[in-house]
Amino acid sequence: MPVKKLPEGLHRDTLAVRAGLPPSQYGENSEALFLTSGFVQTDAETAARRFAGTEDGYTYGRTSNPTVTSFEQRLAAMEGTEAAIGASTGMGAILMLCMGLLKAGDHVVCSRSVFGSTMNLFGREFAKFGVETTFVSQTDLSQWRAAMRPTTKLLFAETPTNPLTEVCDVRALADLAHAAGALLAVDNCFCTPALQRPTELGADLVIHSGTKYLDGQGRVMAGAICGPSRLIVDVFGPIVRTAGMTLSPFSAWVVLKGLETLGIRMQAQCANALAFARWLETQPAVARVYFPGLASHPQHELAMRQQSGQGGAVVSFDVRGSDPRSARAHAFHVIDSTQMVSIATNLGDTKTIITHPATTSHGRLTEEQRQAAGIGQGLIRVAVGLEHIEDIKADLLRGLDTLT
Repeated sequence: MPVKKLPEGLHRDTLAVRAGLPPSQYGENSEALFLTSGFVQTDAETAARRFAGTEDGYTYGRTSNPTVTSFEQRLAAMEGTEAAIGASTGMGAILMLCMGLLKAGDHVVCSRSVFGSTMNLFGREFAKFGVETTFVSQTDLSQWRAAMRPTTKLLFAETPTNPLTEVCDVRALADLAHAAGALLAVDNCFCTPALQRPTELGADLVIHSGTKYLDGQGRVMAGAICGPSRLIVDVFGPIVRTAGMTLSPFSAWVVLKGLETLGIRMQAQCANALAFARWLETQPAVARVYFPGLASHPQHELAMRQQSGQGGAVVSFDVRGSDPRSARAHAFHVIDSTQMVSIATNLGDTKTIITHPATTSHGRLTEEQRQAAGIGQGLIRVAVGLEHIEDIKADLLRGLDTLT
């Protein structure tokens, strides 16, 4: 059957629905799910060419799969990059990044406000193999500049960060990296391409945990790297084939379908989060609110420029407490008093999720690392979902109004 070719210049919301492989000979309108570990070849010579990489075609599920390819093409189109490659998880994508770009003797500069597992991967696991990492303030460009060395190969940042929503100046970091012959990788998990395209600001590579907003309903684990073909195809492709951090076809299909509603979900969740953050600022039991959409946020103006005028959908706040022990008890009380929101460590779901970062997502860090990152015992993170905003407020009020 004839296949229509997509016109140039489509909006990212249209690409979220239409980008990907063309339908099969059966003409399915919803992308097909190819659950197979292997692919039958027409003859031995064709198999030889395809395994050698001199002819396009699918050979083995660890190497590639049509459903995974559709997800990769769609995400790359939305991010505005030449290509993308899927991974089994977001952390798997960061592992792939490190394995592809770094070797013994290399140096990394990384924000000290990134996700706890990311800090451990750079600072502990890759240190075993002779890769050194310097952790710096997310927002202080002078610290990034001072940390640069002749051996620096990679700068890595999340923006906004998890959980304090700190925003870095992507363009400034990209200029710093490129002047030193290094690359800048940006974790775009909180914003997604619906709000922010880091490569348009100079970033070389974009990291995703598809587990979060790309899926949007907390169903599967997935990750990806977006960037130029010379890195995605020539550097990271062989690593996936060899190391096997492969994205499953089923997970790729779930996230592929999730991308179709990403834009409208993010708009609704961002609006809910802004209303929730403004309400939190009025609560006597709340000491401080962290949300880029608030004028009180230190990087508010930068966030509004980089994030299409949206603050995202993650709000964190400190409850009042005279010391770390009482602050933790107060935070636990607020969390445990909820009756509707989910107590979990994921985010990006349509269901609102609440967690205590110091004992969950950042619980494996040392107290010194947590303090350096500004993560206290009274900090609570709320990933705002699609419930009615008044119901979300009422659920948090159960604990905030009964603190003693």
